[in-house]
Amino acid sequence: MFDFKDWDSFLYFFSASSSQTFLKKCYKLRNIDLAEQKSYENCYPFIYYLEHGQIYYNQAKNAPLIIQPILLFYGLVHLIKACILTIDPNYPESTSVLAHGVSTRKRKKQQYHFFLDEVKIQKSGLFPYMGEKMFHMKHLEGEKITMQELLSQIPELSLMFSQTNGQNTFIQIKQNDDLLSLPKIILDNYHMTESRFIDFLKTDMADLIILQKSNDQFINFSLNTLDNVEFLPFKYNLENLEINFPTTKSVLNNYPELLIHYLLLYNLSMISRYETEWWSELIKMMPNQDYPFIQSFLNITSKKGPFLIYQFLKRKL
Repeated sequence: MFDFKDWDSFLYFFSASSSQTFLKKCYKLRNIDLAEQKSYENCYPFIYYLEHGQIYYNQAKNAPLIIQPILLFYGLVHLIKACILTIDPNYPESTSVLAHGVSTRKRKKQQYHFFLDEVKIQKSGLFPYMGEKMFHMKHLEGEKITMQELLSQIPELSLMFSQTNGQNTFIQIKQNDDLLSLPKIILDNYHMTESRFIDFLKTDMADLIILQKSNDQFINFSLNTLDNVEFLPFKYNLENLEINFPTTKSVLNNYPELLIHYLLLYNLSMISRYETEWWSELIKMMPNQDYPFIQSFLNITSKKGPFLIYQFLKRKL
């Protein structure tokens, strides 16, 4: 469904002429003044952001687990900056947008449990800036989100949640050509009747979802386009190549997955830098479920991060 061949998919952008043409198109669509001049000025910074991001990700593949979160986080940051440059030709206009835009508890409490740890979204910095510029999400500041809430938004981790506590976090949607079928068991999870659930879907997806005749087991529908990884709250599972739907209702269901990966990698990179004792003991002792979830997430994000970035850029080609 989504054509992606790892970093080879980005090769088109690794050319000054291609990137300049691409950026000019982006700027003209946004009616930005001096689109051609700005595209010339930004084509090399755009390439360098992508190149640096690729280097960080490639180094993370060969690095020991103890420093992988740092490399993956800064790799993702560089890729995000390339995306922002397609929207804001003057980025960065101030130092305020260069901060991370998220904070976490500096000193971890005794009996620390990663699942219960929180990140807090700040008023300024890269996270709220990309939320607004890339995904039209405003007023995120002040929100506190736990690691468990974030991990449960990664569809590739649904099986691990099922193995750990018997609860899938996502349900697979059956696909037959353009027809998508969502099992009606989801109605029990959301405590909704079928008609109420359909209205719920239409609230945010009125222009995208086309309902078809349902049957006893499935709610059937099609989408105006499948060439978009972010038809929230649906998420694309890169491991089984299936469209998934969250099994529980949450505000985070409407967070683009790129934001979820950023928040998780931010906290893990902070832990690996500043919580040396806990981080080392986790890796060496593997005392609880934190280790398998963290290791699995790092394996997933090393592939999913570039995939999500490419899908964002591809929609502008």
